[in-house]
Amino acid sequence: MRKFNIRKVLDGLTAGSSSASQQPQPQQHTPGSREPEVQETLQSEHFQLCKTVRHGFPYQPSALAFDPVQKILAVGTQTGALRLFGRPGVECYCQHDSGAAVIQLQFLINEGALVSALADDTLHLWNLRQKRPAILHSLKFCRERVTFCHLPFQSKWLYVGTERGNIHIVNVESFTLSGYVIMWNKAIELSSKSHPGPIVHISDNPMDEGKLLIGFESGTVVLWDLKSKKGDYRYTYDEAIHSVAWHHEGKQFICSHSDGTLTIWNVRSPTKPVQTITPHGKQLKDGKKPEPCKPILKVEFKTSRSGEPFIILSGGLSYDTVGRRPCLTVMHGKSTAVLEMDYSIVDFLTLCETPYANDFQEPYAVVVLLEKDLVLIDLAQNGYPIFENPYPLSIHESPVTCCEYFADCPVDLIPALYSVGARQKRQGYSKKEWPINGGNWGLGAQSYPEIIITGHADGSIKFWDASAITLQVLYKLKTAKVFEKSRNKDDKPNTDIVDEDPYAIQIISWCPESRMLCIAGVSAHVIIYRFSKQEVIIEVIPMLEVRLLYEINDVESPESEQAPPLSTPVGAVSPQPIPPQSHPSTSSSSSDGLRDNVPCLKVKNSPLKQSPGYQAELVIQLVWVGGEPPQQITSLAVNSSYGLVVFGNCNGIAIVDYLQKAVLLNLGTIELYGSNDPYRREPRSPRKSRQPSGGLCDINEGTVVPEDRCKSPTSDVKDNSFSRSRSSSVTSIDKESREAISALHFCETFTRKADSSPSPCLWVGTTLGTVLVIALNLPPGGEQRLLQPVIVSPSGTILRLKGGILRMAFLDTTGCLVPPAYESWREHNVPEEKDEKEKLKKKRPVSVSPSSSQEISENQYAVICSEKQAKVISLPTQNCAYKQNITETSFVLRGDIVALSNSICLACFCANGHIMTFSLPSLRPLLDVYYLPLTNMRIARTFCFTNNGQALYLVSPTEIQRLTYSQETCENLQEMLGELFTPVETPEAPNRGFFKGLFGGGAQSLDREELFGESSSGKASRSLAQHIPGPGGIEGVKGAASGVVGELARARLALDERGQKLGDLEERTTAMLSSADSFSKHAHEMMLKYKDKKWYQF
Repeated sequence: MRKFNIRKVLDGLTAGSSSASQQPQPQQHTPGSREPEVQETLQSEHFQLCKTVRHGFPYQPSALAFDPVQKILAVGTQTGALRLFGRPGVECYCQHDSGAAVIQLQFLINEGALVSALADDTLHLWNLRQKRPAILHSLKFCRERVTFCHLPFQSKWLYVGTERGNIHIVNVESFTLSGYVIMWNKAIELSSKSHPGPIVHISDNPMDEGKLLIGFESGTVVLWDLKSKKGDYRYTYDEAIHSVAWHHEGKQFICSHSDGTLTIWNVRSPTKPVQTITPHGKQLKDGKKPEPCKPILKVEFKTSRSGEPFIILSGGLSYDTVGRRPCLTVMHGKSTAVLEMDYSIVDFLTLCETPYANDFQEPYAVVVLLEKDLVLIDLAQNGYPIFENPYPLSIHESPVTCCEYFADCPVDLIPALYSVGARQKRQGYSKKEWPINGGNWGLGAQSYPEIIITGHADGSIKFWDASAITLQVLYKLKTAKVFEKSRNKDDKPNTDIVDEDPYAIQIISWCPESRMLCIAGVSAHVIIYRFSKQEVIIEVIPMLEVRLLYEINDVESPESEQAPPLSTPVGAVSPQPIPPQSHPSTSSSSSDGLRDNVPCLKVKNSPLKQSPGYQAELVIQLVWVGGEPPQQITSLAVNSSYGLVVFGNCNGIAIVDYLQKAVLLNLGTIELYGSNDPYRREPRSPRKSRQPSGGLCDINEGTVVPEDRCKSPTSDVKDNSFSRSRSSSVTSIDKESREAISALHFCETFTRKADSSPSPCLWVGTTLGTVLVIALNLPPGGEQRLLQPVIVSPSGTILRLKGGILRMAFLDTTGCLVPPAYESWREHNVPEEKDEKEKLKKKRPVSVSPSSSQEISENQYAVICSEKQAKVISLPTQNCAYKQNITETSFVLRGDIVALSNSICLACFCANGHIMTFSLPSLRPLLDVYYLPLTNMRIARTFCFTNNGQALYLVSPTEIQRLTYSQETCENLQEMLGELFTPVETPEAPNRGFFKGLFGGGAQSLDREELFGESSSGKASRSLAQHIPGPGGIEGVKGAASGVVGELARARLALDERGQKLGDLEERTTAMLSSADSFSKHAHEMMLKYKDKKWYQF
């Protein structure tokens, strides 16, 4: 006979009626009870959503550019992103709306502007003279595909080469086409019978701007005279060309070819190259041609006053070097250095002292853009060491599997982590300063400490300083160190439950005040760490093994009297402290030959040296049970004040006393209910499918966890099997689904309705929307804590919500957050005085609010957020004070109770892409913005909110996107961002020297305006390209090429980001406008003055 609880029936009815309304509305509950009014200060105007910064390595990079005067580096990607890097801490992210791949980038050197060429045949002019760069102009080519661009220094005419082999010329001020076109057939004339292929190179002769060097893919190179509109010389070679580079004197150039050769040509000797080099080819006897090698994808030719020129190239390795890593080759005089890279080379650039192509280049470094890294090589030091990279580009060193974000941490935490992390730094870097040092830092209005923790597939954990919108790695912890590594593949234990990455981090639980850290890994293992500044050596790593069983004997209804057989009795549980187990486990198979009592990983049994930082305190592993592998852990919590850690999965829950190294509770989820189980459970055969339900257990986007072990792909979102939510009226569940533990929260609150005072307890949430409370009876502190057992017992309190439980928190009567109790950090490896010990053992008050010291009988509020709704429960009465249905058609992926503007709120991110916030305790909706749809598991797994209106998620496998939902931060963001453009004087042009002028050997200038302007070249065909004004392309505003962008345009451009507001910069900009104008006039006058003068008239 089933017992009925009239209050539960009413609960079910109200839940049913509320689900009918789509619009979220706070609903007052329990008409008979009067809840004290809490003064709520947060209003809708306190909230606004905007992206702040993006950190990490640009995902799938495709192009590279450098401004040698401003010292700014630009990287374009295959998804149309643009990342700009200046001095450490000055970074910027922009995005082309089309999302087309960036094929080339060209700085307007020292002008604060950049041209990007995209794979969809568009060119864009970016204005960098504002904190949020924006597009001034765009040009879309309609009939031809863009393949190569070249913008000479201090020129406003951009040469654009196409797939058809033609060259068009664009005025970068107006972003319009000139009528001057170089047609491919005119360029090659009769030198070739076939089409020469696309343009792969364009550059002007360093000593004569009127001569243009054009490289065609097929191997033909033409020196074109711009004035006479004909080819001066044609150079042909029977191998395809990949790149071309000039010697600064303009008498020689070098080509790189598809057969791994370099050819050096004299400008005036087109018949054959002066020299042919195969850098990596084996020289054969009898003067035969060396064996062909892989293509040399790029070559650069840089000269130095004091020595031999540098020839730097990528690719060109011999075909027999199988498995060799990609290389950059530096040829300097007679020496050849081959520098191996970790990833394939996308592009490289040589950084030189001068922006002038006709001067000695004086190369000092090479920046190499790799597929997953950015490397800077010091050319001035022997052995070519690399510079230590100051940007946070190593987020993806091992794939990120989870992350947590903590704003407003204790102030001593970042220095403590930095001091232990400083010892981990690699040696052997270049001794010089990082040379990419343009731009200026923002003001950094936010002064509170922020820490981001990332968990990785190789078991490592990284702590990052994220204060004031920057990111810097502080400390790295390798959790795999406590386990034995298998020597080879055959040696791999057959107990593994994952094919690869067995140490991958799934959940991180961290207490910033006590610095206790607890992690759960993919092999059903939990490790507890303490922070210490002392190095220690431990002889044996303390270890516990836990059997978490999922057994249901034929249970027809929850009232079955027969308790399932379990090693741990239900009810008040007094633990038998289990001595830390010796390694390895004793029994490995059960009587019927099935694998049993074996953990998935083997803990090291040799002494382990633990460096200062995080040191392993205890390793807990779930073991195989009767041929069933342990299920992955779905929830984890640690409490430093109680000395307890708790974790759960779809089989049950385990509580461990990490001070006494004892298992206190080990229960199947069903046993937690006792006789109050609201579900009719079906018996389950142990050989059924082992798929856990609910939660986000997929780790590395389907690679770490085999599909059959753990599925929650986004394709399931439509039918909502992503989260196995059930409404409150469910009475039976399908055989395959299991109730997993999805949320855990330690607190000091009212355990039962009859309680008159709060006491330590653990609140447990499940994927079926149930909240259960476990009472904790803790012995007194000090010595007694280590001698007497902690007694834990399910209290019988059960609360219900729709959807799996995600988060729980507690408020006092004034609506202030009651944080879990904690013990402040102290150095535990140093013995202490007895009286000091006693002082430290006394717990701090549990609440930070002033009201906590008032009458003990005052009530509290429990805030519970599930995948579907949020409830605020009044304690100890357990009446539902407020309720909010967050979503009907989707489900909440992440919910956090966070502090903002001296108040608190509930922040939620839904699978349908909405970000919402609700006031507490009344759950009034304050913000609801459609931000982004859940496109992949990575976002779902890494999205998190934290205090002060901050949030983040992993936007790509290599990048973290930070955002804010605080109006105040949005308003201050402009000040906090760094400046990319800083006024820098352009270096003086090189002196021509008396004799060079006398004998006509100096640089020849060209009046490009006269050649390419409309008066002489006419108008370009309208159908060839379409001009698209950018957000800042206002008529009457001069283009960035002339060095000026008006204040009005700046204001408009900065508004391209939602909610951005610019400060008033009118006076400064007017001054810049007039100074740039006068500079432009002066330069033009100088040019006219000296244009036609002979050498003796100077």
